[in-house]
Amino acid sequence: MAVTAHANEVAEPILRLRGVGRRFGGLDAVRDVDLEIRPRERRAILGPNGAGKTTLFNLISGEFPATSGAIELFGRDVTAEPARNRAKQGLSRTFQTSRLFHGLTVEENAYLAVLGVHEGHMRPLLSGRDGEMRRHAREVATGMGLGDVLDREVAELSHGEQRQLEVAMARAANPKLMLLDEPAAGLSRPERLRLTELLLSLDPDITLVLIEHDMDVALRVADWVTMMHDGHVVVEGTPAEIRANETVHKLYLGSHHTDV
Repeated sequence: MAVTAHANEVAEPILRLRGVGRRFGGLDAVRDVDLEIRPRERRAILGPNGAGKTTLFNLISGEFPATSGAIELFGRDVTAEPARNRAKQGLSRTFQTSRLFHGLTVEENAYLAVLGVHEGHMRPLLSGRDGEMRRHAREVATGMGLGDVLDREVAELSHGEQRQLEVAMARAANPKLMLLDEPAAGLSRPERLRLTELLLSLDPDITLVLIEHDMDVALRVADWVTMMHDGHVVVEGTPAEIRANETVHKLYLGSHHTDV
């Protein structure tokens, strides 16, 4: 497979995977993945169900330990480090399954995301930084189009608004690298268009990597695309190259497995 030269290859990668793999019993969910993500990049990870995309995110964020290979984050080997350490270094992510607190308001959810990075846990007493952290939480939620629903409980939000809040919570941590796992899943066409515009409006200094089944969303947001199949990388290229690639069309349209 020929891989097109990366347009941003001058900068040192902030994320580097070397031969990374993960086994579950006899299943190689991810195998021998080499990947480099550079500062300010917008990268999409595509692939049919069962390609190993979410498992790859779990390895990068530290949710699962890698069975093989090495992971470097911001120039540091984090292969053996837990998720909380990687978050403190500047990595944040969303998940396929919602992790929102449905009984709390939009502002309270965003505040907890900020608090989690600064403190690592809940605490019974207020500190002098609470006001500042709450202001930041409101600003980030407003920037993700949720300014009119800050005081509304999450359970009352539409599915699209909940997806926006998940991105806002990842953004609230002031990350250097954001991983978004299918942010447009389950959205209507107007909601997908709205989310796409919000993703395009994110601070360009934040490096963004997203898994997305909606190719229209992924290829509009991304400037570089990695295609996975059966746990490994099969092709990389620009959105235009991916759209024109016959292998991508065959793999993406011909598989009906379940992702891991």
